[in-house]
Amino acid sequence: MAQSEPAHGIAMYGDPALPPDFVSLPYANPEAPKGGRVVTGNVGGFDSLNPFILRGTPPWELAHLTHETLMGRSWDEAFTLYGLLAESVETGPDRKWVEFTLRPEARFSDGTPVTVEDVIWSYRELGTRGHPRYRGFWEKVATIEQTGPRSLRLTFNEVDRELALLAGLRPVLQKAQWEGRDITEAGIADIPIGTGPYMVESYEINRSVVLHRNPDYWGRDLPFRRGTGNFDEIRIEFYGDDTVLKEAFKGGLISYVREFNAEAWATQYDFPAVQRGEIVLSEIPHRRPSGMTGFVMNTRRAPLDDWRVREALITAFNFEYINDTLTGGRQPRITSYFSNSELGMDHGPATGRVRELLEPFADTLLPGTLEGYALPVGDGTARNRVNLRRAMDLLNEAGWSVQEGRLVNASGTALRLNVLLQQDGLIGQASAMMDIYARALERLGIVLDVEMTDKAQYAEREAQYDFDLTLMRRSLSLSPGNEQLFYWGSAGADQPGSRNLMGMKSAAAEAMIAYMLQARNREEFIAATRALDRVLTAGRYVIPIHQYSVGRIAHRAELKYPEDRLPIYGDGIGFLPEVWWHKAKD
Repeated sequence: MAQSEPAHGIAMYGDPALPPDFVSLPYANPEAPKGGRVVTGNVGGFDSLNPFILRGTPPWELAHLTHETLMGRSWDEAFTLYGLLAESVETGPDRKWVEFTLRPEARFSDGTPVTVEDVIWSYRELGTRGHPRYRGFWEKVATIEQTGPRSLRLTFNEVDRELALLAGLRPVLQKAQWEGRDITEAGIADIPIGTGPYMVESYEINRSVVLHRNPDYWGRDLPFRRGTGNFDEIRIEFYGDDTVLKEAFKGGLISYVREFNAEAWATQYDFPAVQRGEIVLSEIPHRRPSGMTGFVMNTRRAPLDDWRVREALITAFNFEYINDTLTGGRQPRITSYFSNSELGMDHGPATGRVRELLEPFADTLLPGTLEGYALPVGDGTARNRVNLRRAMDLLNEAGWSVQEGRLVNASGTALRLNVLLQQDGLIGQASAMMDIYARALERLGIVLDVEMTDKAQYAEREAQYDFDLTLMRRSLSLSPGNEQLFYWGSAGADQPGSRNLMGMKSAAAEAMIAYMLQARNREEFIAATRALDRVLTAGRYVIPIHQYSVGRIAHRAELKYPEDRLPIYGDGIGFLPEVWWHKAKD
């Protein structure tokens, strides 16, 4: 949308795929019945029902179910928004500003109208006092002002085409609820009033939260909402670990589970309820980037600040053997941060526009960035001799040698590393991988200590970067943008609690992100993203493990989804339970 006039939607590049008179989102079933309940399981606990402030730990799903934004995202397009609380959006060709007009029928769950004052207060309050995730955007807002009875305009203080879309994705809270109160000190009983399809009905700290569908939900007839929010009740149960959660599912206590281990999916889901047809095994493909899942190395600590040591550690990680042992070889490996999509780098030499973007930084780029980089491939055996010899050569180049069975540097200090892990759904795989990896590193004279901590201890140590290696997961979209600076930007490298776990500082990476944010067309954007992918991958910051190119959901047979109209993002945030429904048994 380049012209300056109100429109029903806005796309990062080009025009929205859906016309103004669309009937429903393409992956929703507008005829889906309403009713029934779904019970989901989370690992861990909660002590807050306010997902908008830093204090406390709320259920991760809560904000998506109870609160809404001015615009809603279609998960069948790379990055396109359609009107939700807002009936229209307007912006200029340079996107230095964006204006929204609210729907007159938009209401909070208590029946009061959503006003421009609520929106402006929400943006300012969350941008200055809310969770840190909201503050980066607010720092780029020069002004926010009311322009009409139902309209407001945001003007930005820097050139960034994504800001006009991000402005439509801030949660809207009710100003009157917090009049004279400090939202940052909200307790468990101070549940924010939202505009979404669901409301909190009851809760028991660290055990369960029950949501019910608001029978007076204001947006139930919107095309954007048709076929969504179909369950009358959503119950979130909390379990101490993933094993207990899976047993609860087998016992019929929860409605569905996601399985991340392809070997377990193939061998452990033949229990009686599956054989009787009471449980259905569904696979949901997607076309989004692989993202990065793996063991990130903390470059703030020597010797992990040396790329040769990091490359040696990557080379010694016997993925082919580990993959065969733990998943039967069923899960492919991540090959770069944006692999599995058009945004992923080519593994040969950089060419064309990608090379042009990177060449000004040639003196700072690590080997392989321009020439081409690919992960080391093992021979599939347990000993992996060739790769271990290559790893030792790299360590020798970096000044390390084996003395009396220990790998030491010139001062005689032995190389001993720790990997920090917390309890979650991947912990079994991660700890098993580290057991195999530790034996390989032992052959190089390196000691690897595996430290298991509870959620609270892990959060504190991760925030202070108190680890050598830890498991990292970064989901990436088909339209990466400002969040890339939070993941890889130097501003967070020395800031406690940032998402930049590896501590990378790369002028090249930040320049590529700037190109991405300023790109005027999809082709230029793809080139900049592929260039960023090269900088990240050749940086050797992470030991990549499996990619999850298909979602695996085991669910009760009465839970249905639109199998013939899956979104390109697959099993993402806007899929389950948003577009699923309950079908009563015949």
